[in-house]
Amino acid sequence: MRNFDPKTSFGADAASRYDDTLRGDEPETVACLNELARGGPVLELAIGTGRIGLPLAATGLRVDGIEQSDAMVARLRAKPGGAEIAVTMGDMADVSVLGNYRLIYLVYNTLLNLLTQDDQVRCFENVASHLTDDGLFLVEAATPDSMYALREDQYVDAEVVATDAVTLDVGRYDRATQVLDECHMTMSADGIRFGPIVTRYVWPSEMDLMARIAGLRLHSRWAGWQHEPFDSRSVRHVSVYGRSPPSP
Repeated sequence: MRNFDPKTSFGADAASRYDDTLRGDEPETVACLNELARGGPVLELAIGTGRIGLPLAATGLRVDGIEQSDAMVARLRAKPGGAEIAVTMGDMADVSVLGNYRLIYLVYNTLLNLLTQDDQVRCFENVASHLTDDGLFLVEAATPDSMYALREDQYVDAEVVATDAVTLDVGRYDRATQVLDECHMTMSADGIRFGPIVTRYVWPSEMDLMARIAGLRLHSRWAGWQHEPFDSRSVRHVSVYGRSPPSP
């Protein structure tokens, strides 16, 4: 996408609207992460406004974060409990943190914000260097075929149709690079607002190889936060990796 900079894509405007529409599965997400953390400590990559990190910390776990957007962290700090979460600023593929963690996690397609395969592999390697021996790395992401397989190489979807506003999701993607250029465009009486985003989608099998490069192995893969079975019809996956092979 011309002039797109991932380091500034979640600026003040995006941060101000980020919590306007929640997914509705936050309680299930927090419950699953709390179980896998086994007492913590926990590190969230791209912690953002604390949509998941804050309720997870409210369970009694120590939750730290990595984030590269000052605006998103400002929203986190403004919420109850936000000042108590330690956040390291930087790129989750590279930035180092102090100590190791029993659980490191990425939710809501955030791994796809890294726009090359090398960057995504470096993220796995960075995670592996900060896991305890029994630590786990969890990634939630959409399955690419559920997003793109039934479409041509570009599309326009009506996300919201209301009496006072219309929001369109306009996308174009490159099957060779697996990069999606996408813009959520809202038209209303207030004018036109653009929400551009670029992502690189990853197949679950490709993700498993990234983990192996980093010295990790797949432990579990579910279709949702309540351990729903993953199969060919699943539209997303919750994948859990560890340093050692999973127990039989």
